[in-house]
Amino acid sequence: MKRSRINEIIREGDAFIRSFGYSLPPFAYWSPDDLKSADHAQIKARRMGWDITDYGAGDYDKMGLFLFTTRNGLSEDLGQRSAMLYAEKIMISKQDQLSPNHHHLLKVEDIINRGGGTLVIEVHNRLEDGSVDRKGDVRLTCDGIDRVLPAGGHLKLDPGESVTLYPHTWHAFWGEGGDVLIGEVSTVNDDTSDNIFEMDIGRFSTIDEDEAPLHLLVSDYDDRL
Repeated sequence: MKRSRINEIIREGDAFIRSFGYSLPPFAYWSPDDLKSADHAQIKARRMGWDITDYGAGDYDKMGLFLFTTRNGLSEDLGQRSAMLYAEKIMISKQDQLSPNHHHLLKVEDIINRGGGTLVIEVHNRLEDGSVDRKGDVRLTCDGIDRVLPAGGHLKLDPGESVTLYPHTWHAFWGEGGDVLIGEVSTVNDDTSDNIFEMDIGRFSTIDEDEAPLHLLVSDYDDRL
């Protein structure tokens, strides 16, 4: 992706988020130099911040996702009784923009439609060999109510509705009828190792630095901070 396009997506996404009365935390607007301060080491360590991806496919509007991680625990703290074992994200899934089929090894997540269009989630179980189960019914919990969908069924969440997804549930999603503001509340999030994709794609984008970054992405931290 071109850095200029990423900067544009950040501006558009911030405006979309604000249109629902939601404000990002102050560090969202820090410059790259601001983030270099030693006082901000926790933001880097916890991978908090902007995350714009086209999954390496080169067509963000067709396949991509806007994310911002507002809080996150540390993977090494999992299993402790007294630690930050949770994470929160705000995301935007554009109309008909695919977030491709994937599952998580460890993360349990609530996916919440915070506003906009309908969020469509396609679900499958995972077979013992790790592949997609094209036959078995999928059991889900939506706002405390058990649901059963056929393999490949489409769960449609209107604003205010949510679903709990457990590890190994294959899922893909997109917006229908408009762009969707999505909330994610989960256990500790580790996007470097806990995303298993059905397609041969990557989690992060390769960036063409055609202009300076407006704000750093979490995928920039290791090289720039």
